[in-house]
Amino acid sequence: MNKEIKIKVIVGSTRRGRFGDKPARWIFDIIKKYEGVDAEILDLRDYPMPFFDEMDSPSSVKGEYPNPIVNAWAQKIADADAFIVVSPEYNHGYSAVLKNAFDYIYKEWNNKPVGMVSYGGLGGARAIEQIHQVAVALQMAPIGSSVNILAPWNLLEADGSLKSGALEPYEKNAQNLITQLLLWARALQVLRNNTD
Repeated sequence: MNKEIKIKVIVGSTRRGRFGDKPARWIFDIIKKYEGVDAEILDLRDYPMPFFDEMDSPSSVKGEYPNPIVNAWAQKIADADAFIVVSPEYNHGYSAVLKNAFDYIYKEWNNKPVGMVSYGGLGGARAIEQIHQVAVALQMAPIGSSVNILAPWNLLEADGSLKSGALEPYEKNAQNLITQLLLWARALQVLRNNTD
């Protein structure tokens, strides 16, 4: 019998006034409606890792990281079966803080699926393309379905809160993403259990 699937929703921006926490909470609330799923939001603001400057590659340290914040991050990632990364698009790419969070650890990402929710120019599509490349290098399985939120600045009230129903047009895409993510998560969970 399959175990519960643990999905971590990663907020990939730490900037002041960010938009990312809003779609992260939105997709987290959708995930919670699925049976057999345990979801958690991981906010990179809670893991203030320095920019990667370690002498050894994360692939060679076998999960023992010198920095205690990195160790805490690694434990959260190791606990997951799947990820949804919520990413902005900055200058046709994704945020430096998110790249740093990917780069600091290695084996904890391996053999797990990752889906993307992005926002910005072209709905963050160019950021997703880059994340896919990094995910493959980390031995992850990037999901083809994604949620691309166009012009997020138009979805906010004057006080910075999300307009009522602003993300409803993206719910079908979110459901497609979660469905595919869970299929891959269950398959790769079996794979990891048989190779550990």
